[in-house]
Amino acid sequence: MEIDRALDWLQNTQVASAIGENEILFPWIESVHVLAIVLVVGTIFIVDLRLLGVASLDLTVRRVMRDVIPYTWGAFAVAALTGSLLFSSDAVHYAHNRMFQGKLVLLALAGLNMGLFHLIGVRDIQRWDKVDGRTPIAARTAAAISLLLWIGVVAMGRGIGFTMH
Repeated sequence: MEIDRALDWLQNTQVASAIGENEILFPWIESVHVLAIVLVVGTIFIVDLRLLGVASLDLTVRRVMRDVIPYTWGAFAVAALTGSLLFSSDAVHYAHNRMFQGKLVLLALAGLNMGLFHLIGVRDIQRWDKVDGRTPIAARTAAAISLLLWIGVVAMGRGIGFTMH
């Protein structure tokens, strides 16, 4: 396959080889990746739980989003970078791993869900965003879907380590 040749080239680059062959480099990158994912998921859960009316009810949704989303994006950038480095170390095997494929699908769905929420759900936020206010069903639905997708991303990510041989 054409894609396997490209993946083989990627995993044979100097950086990927160093990560794959070094006993210390891979675990350090993986640790930073896991910490970044914890921050991504944690900050997303803060927003989602506010949208669901479960937490931070003394703050408006806009305030919660303004306070935590910059951390989400910063952590996501670190997670994407470290994840790419980990992937490069054994690209052919990762690309054919079902858990890895599932994680990517769930990541894409989480991104789509977030995009739709920010495109449609936030459109009239000034009307419904009140302290102790109930969010519209569409926003609560997007939050519930987000929680489920991110739990799936974490579960699939955890499963990758058990299915790579």
